Amino acid sequence: MRGKQAIKRDIIPDPKFQNAEIAKFINYVMRRGKKSTAQRIVYDALDLIGEKTQKNPIEVFETAIKNVAPTLEVKGRRIGGANYQIPIQVKTERRFLLACRWIIDSSRERKGKPMQEKLAQELMDAAKKEGNAMKKRDTVQKMAEANRAFAHFAR
Repeated sequence: MRGKQAIKRDIIPDPKFQNAEIAKFINYVMRRGKKSTAQRIVYDALDLIGEKTQKNPIEVFETAIKNVAPTLEVKGRRIGGANYQIPIQVKTERRFLLACRWIIDSSRERKGKPMQEKLAQELMDAAKKEGNAMKKRDTVQKMAEANRAFAHFAR
């Protein structure tokens, strides 16, 4: 690794819910530096979740993230001229990142509705252990399970 390691920055909690995880999620949704647009999308999605499920939208959000977050993933490693897919445990920060990324990508793939509705639907599906984000998690987990024989190559 060249140079110094980047310093971890403290994320300021979001203005509405005072939650650092939602602030990070807003940053992941944001495109081209348009934070106010990303905030509007996320807050509208959480409001829709509250209306449709009659539950606390923060709890639904946290349940969805927890359900989608993977515990294992594979990492390619070259050993003796062959490439092996080695299963490794996912660190907590990366788990949150992957869960957010998969939920956002899955909601962007849905067609025909505004982003806040697509995001709300994907979060509700993930909280019920359904949807494309959960399928993505399952494929990653299955790949790691299938390559368990190469786990001894991990350091």
